[in-house]
Amino acid sequence: MNDDHRRILDAVDAGFDAQLATTRDFVAIPSTRGAEAPCQDMMADLLRQRGYEVDDWHIDVEDLKEMRGFGPIEHDFSKARSVVGTYRPARHAGQSLILQGHCDVVPAGPVEMWDTPPFDPVVKDGKLFGRGACDMKSGTIGALYALDAIKAAGLKPTARIHFQSVIEEESTGLGALSTLQRGYRADACFIPEPTFGKMVRSQVGVIWFRLKVRGLPVHVYEAGAGANAINAAYHLIQALEKLEAAWNERAASDRHFGNVAHPINFNPGIIKGGDWASSVPAWCDVDCRIAILPGWSVAEHQAEIVACVAAAARDHRFLSNNPPVVQWTGFLSEGYELKDSAAPEAAFGKAYAAVYGGSVPDMSFTALTDTRFYGLNYDIPSLCFGASGGAMHGFNEFVDLDSLRQSTKATALFIAEWCGVEAV
Repeated sequence: MNDDHRRILDAVDAGFDAQLATTRDFVAIPSTRGAEAPCQDMMADLLRQRGYEVDDWHIDVEDLKEMRGFGPIEHDFSKARSVVGTYRPARHAGQSLILQGHCDVVPAGPVEMWDTPPFDPVVKDGKLFGRGACDMKSGTIGALYALDAIKAAGLKPTARIHFQSVIEEESTGLGALSTLQRGYRADACFIPEPTFGKMVRSQVGVIWFRLKVRGLPVHVYEAGAGANAINAAYHLIQALEKLEAAWNERAASDRHFGNVAHPINFNPGIIKGGDWASSVPAWCDVDCRIAILPGWSVAEHQAEIVACVAAAARDHRFLSNNPPVVQWTGFLSEGYELKDSAAPEAAFGKAYAAVYGGSVPDMSFTALTDTRFYGLNYDIPSLCFGASGGAMHGFNEFVDLDSLRQSTKATALFIAEWCGVEAV
């Protein structure tokens, strides 16, 4: 470790209280799907305050529909925005970098089931609690303060850096896709998702779909004369659970996921149906998620889902003549394997060794990240590494603050190593 590195690490420590305060402010914004604008306003302000060149634009879905990895949008997208802050060096000597985080968060669920309010972040026992504290607002702010630490150490990067704040990571990935459509490119991408101090070597893709099941409504006193759409939906769910099992058997031969227990997870995540407790329900919609592995075709696995649902319907008294509909509702995402990334991985390996000691541990991730767009669409090696935490998408989500401090240090040293630095 040289003197520059020591000054950077010291600067992360000196700025950590300010970093935590900014993170709390960021987490306090309830940036659920369609309501991300205040977070993007905050991020644009933070970037402008630091002197970055800020590009803040509304996303036009029509511009993205022909791009690889596009997923359909069902909600009002008229206020959707991406924000990019660009640092341009006076002298180009290093390699360019995209630093990206997403500001959208999943719904908090019943607030009364949280120990503390989800959008009133609390620090206790060395952890920051709140929706999005772990996934992934702390990582985004950590990357911003990693850049601050380089400046505070009396240094400046010698390569172009795009700091990107995106939305839709939790449902389609169109925020990241929009930055590529806008023309942003770099020699590498780094996304500080919470990875428990490991480098994501391989990650699943995800397909979202809706089962639209229709029944025959009658008064419940003659229930046998009707067809219960909710019960019929459960019949289809059970068939899809068998498909999940078959796909997991297929995954056993994968070089990254073969040793991962149950990498393919099917989840019926939302169910709506019926209109009256004393009427046999005429309709039921079930929103589902299922994973696929890197190298698996999205289109082929969509076809398997449709075939599975059709076969189950043929075995059902009512559905055999009233087949359900499968509707694609969000993610249509391929899995991603980190490849052709020796140079940025070597740079990060040095940073990791200086902060943690030893070699970077790998992980095969049974969720997905935006890294896929950079690697698959434009051959930009995309690293994903970040802090530890827990209860992501659950109650009492938290990020561990010691691990956040460490990951911020590793991010700062990686930027210095990859982009190069010189005295201000």
